[in-house]
Amino acid sequence: MEPLAGLASNTATQEQHFSSMPVIIIPLYFQTLTPFVILSWTDLNSNCVCRYPLGMSGGQIQDEDISASSQWSESTAARYGRLDFEEGDGAWCPEITVEPDNLKEFLQIDLRSLHFITLVGTQGRHAGGIGNEFAQMYKIKYSRDGSRWISWRSRQGKQVIEGNRNAYDIVLKDLEPPIIARYVRFMPVTDHSMNVCMRVELYGCEWLDGLVSYNAPAGEQMTLPSYPVYLNDSVYDGAIIYSMTEGLGQLTDGVCGLDDFTHSHVYNVWPGYDYVGWNNESFPSGYVEIMFEFDRTRNFTTMKVHCNNMFSLHVKAFRQVVCYFRSETNWEALPLSFSPVVGETNPSARFVTVNLANHMASAIKCQFYFADAWMLFSEITFQSDTAMYNTTPTQPKTGLPANTQPDDSNTRLLIGCLVAIIFILVAIIVLILWRQVWQKVLEKASRRILDDELTASLSIQSETFAYNHNQSSTTSEQESNATYDHIFPLGPDYQEPSHLICKLPEFAQNSEELVQDGVPHYAEAEIVNLQGVTGSNTYAIPAVTMDLLSGKDVTMEEFPRKLLTFKEKLGEGQFGEVHLCEAEGMHEFMNKEVLFDISEGQPVLVAVKMLRSDANKNARNDFLKEIKIMSRLKDPNIIRLLAVCIHSDPLCMITEYMENGDLNQFLSRHEPEGQLALLSNASTVSFNNQCYIATQIASGMKYLSSLNFVHRDLATRNCLVGKNFTIKIADFGMSRNLYSGDYYRIQGRAVLPIRWMSWESILLGKFTTASDVWAFGVTLWEILNFCKEQPYSQLTDEQVIENTGEFFRDQKRQIYLPQPVLCPDSLYKIMLSCWRRNTKERPSFQEIHQALHTALIWGHV
Repeated sequence: MEPLAGLASNTATQEQHFSSMPVIIIPLYFQTLTPFVILSWTDLNSNCVCRYPLGMSGGQIQDEDISASSQWSESTAARYGRLDFEEGDGAWCPEITVEPDNLKEFLQIDLRSLHFITLVGTQGRHAGGIGNEFAQMYKIKYSRDGSRWISWRSRQGKQVIEGNRNAYDIVLKDLEPPIIARYVRFMPVTDHSMNVCMRVELYGCEWLDGLVSYNAPAGEQMTLPSYPVYLNDSVYDGAIIYSMTEGLGQLTDGVCGLDDFTHSHVYNVWPGYDYVGWNNESFPSGYVEIMFEFDRTRNFTTMKVHCNNMFSLHVKAFRQVVCYFRSETNWEALPLSFSPVVGETNPSARFVTVNLANHMASAIKCQFYFADAWMLFSEITFQSDTAMYNTTPTQPKTGLPANTQPDDSNTRLLIGCLVAIIFILVAIIVLILWRQVWQKVLEKASRRILDDELTASLSIQSETFAYNHNQSSTTSEQESNATYDHIFPLGPDYQEPSHLICKLPEFAQNSEELVQDGVPHYAEAEIVNLQGVTGSNTYAIPAVTMDLLSGKDVTMEEFPRKLLTFKEKLGEGQFGEVHLCEAEGMHEFMNKEVLFDISEGQPVLVAVKMLRSDANKNARNDFLKEIKIMSRLKDPNIIRLLAVCIHSDPLCMITEYMENGDLNQFLSRHEPEGQLALLSNASTVSFNNQCYIATQIASGMKYLSSLNFVHRDLATRNCLVGKNFTIKIADFGMSRNLYSGDYYRIQGRAVLPIRWMSWESILLGKFTTASDVWAFGVTLWEILNFCKEQPYSQLTDEQVIENTGEFFRDQKRQIYLPQPVLCPDSLYKIMLSCWRRNTKERPSFQEIHQALHTALIWGHV
């Protein structure tokens, strides 16, 4: 069979053929890891986080950047086509009636630069009840250069998008696949002659890669014993014949393929959908060549390639890549060569990071060499800075005589104006600083009246260890205002948590203490736009008592940076990154209490949290405070701080890392012991080992609770696994794009792991050891389900929040997580006790650990 060339011609037959095939459905959740963040792109352009309004409704898109094919009148011009605006006559309306066979009318938006667009919103013309025109259907065309226009198609090959059913409701539609474009056109479609008006908005984020197209060989078909696997680029928007040219597709759609490439994030598609793959028999040269074209000359730092590594089916990541760079019109003579280190024992898909050594280029041509019979990619992203050149032209000879001086009267006038402007700006800055100083003084004075706690930021955004004072009172558990932010309109019965609890009779007695203006105060005494090193979200940190920060310092050795070898990036945030590294000679710098099951000559696997050199003063102080506190945490089941690099930038802290990665990914790769596992030859974890894992987590949390620490993000993603099922509690989860769907965004403030949080943490902002006990119950549920399912997977984020209201009302209508299939009643009773409404009735971690430890010893759980 020929390789699939496109989606439209093959969808019907493939859906029918593979409708019985197993698929994995991954729900999308909103979360902000920063406008991106970055994120490298890898993180930034993932569909679940890249959903910011791009400026039609907010006004960031200027009137001159909105145009149309025609307009009914000046009051219905293109500039009035902004979502949720009622200016002019209330919308953009084309000059003539739209006919079924007429696709000439359009509303066009120029975003000024390339953007990754994941969602669109439309609305009709309401005009306070006067208007009743709207588009029941529409198409979208987009362009990256303004000359070549591409019609958007869904993953099923459909071009027409369902629009509005009235003139006032906003209808939001996901673009699956998302598009990368500078120009976007909305084209109304009708099945009969009618008047149409539109208001629109685009949602997404800036496309930081700058990639405008990639050219590659067409993907191929793999034949497995049970069914064929189609590894074509089904959403490629360029030309596809024998190769793919001048387009973008699966490799830039923001979706990373699963470990098992025969499964997909997308529902009801064929095996191999997320990957583009090639067989080495089709390439006598031994490599696949892909050329990448960019919007301008850039200074490239890294390329990230998401590769499948399912070597049981002869699929491996590339063994070598050779890259050529083109700055203007000529290719550089000397290529860059890179050979990744890919573990033979780990079949997980992963990003391979290629260091591009700051090459300047507007195009890159890479030759990826096969390591086995097949090579499969699902994403390729680039990190770069805009190339800077000296554009000042050489000063020509003017022909003036040597003794002739030009008139400088205008120059004096210009200098005088600039000096005056500078003085005015300095005065304004001094005034602003003076006001801020007094505001801070007043705020601190008011806080002292309310609370005598010393507040300190314990960790960066993604490090969610928290410490509460023994004598914390209700007033010490207040946070700054935060409202829940939703992009999608909710049902008429939905209530915000703050509104919900204010209506509850039982809550009314204490409402003045915990809620102001109907908004819950998320519990810390002082918060904080804390932009952490490994996170990109504001996550408030509770108070830390004086004795922990003012106690005797624990000496941490300065570790030589040259002995660190970077292996993989684990997470990334606004001011820093977390890397997996190998440390040479770590034994010489180690405290004798820390033992490694590695001979002294061997490198040690460590996690390195690195603060970027451009981090602000607050971030640096928070980073140093975290080092001070982490150095005092000593428990076999808590990740240890091993050494630091703080004598020069970038500041680094080096912590333990376990060779089997995080518990969530570890368990998801295993199956319970039984006949089914034997037949599939899958790796297994016994029930006793699951109990041993849970007992260690309880032990680590018992230690933290004895210090009055509140973790606030206990989950399997934040536990690391070593040899013989050794567990250590960490806090890397929030910084990893892999788990962005586990966090829910609160507008302008924080992201919260609501599916692991107690009702009082969500509704009242209370974070205590009792709320950590609740999260432990959810973590235990994850463990016994082998992390195959997200908690409350059948509920949306909004429904999870609504369910917390049922816990508060306690009218027996709350939904509990169901008992796992292989979970005995005694363990499920422990879970249920962790989820009791009354915090005082929940067991302590000491009680939980004792119960699990006893059951493990006697074998009757």
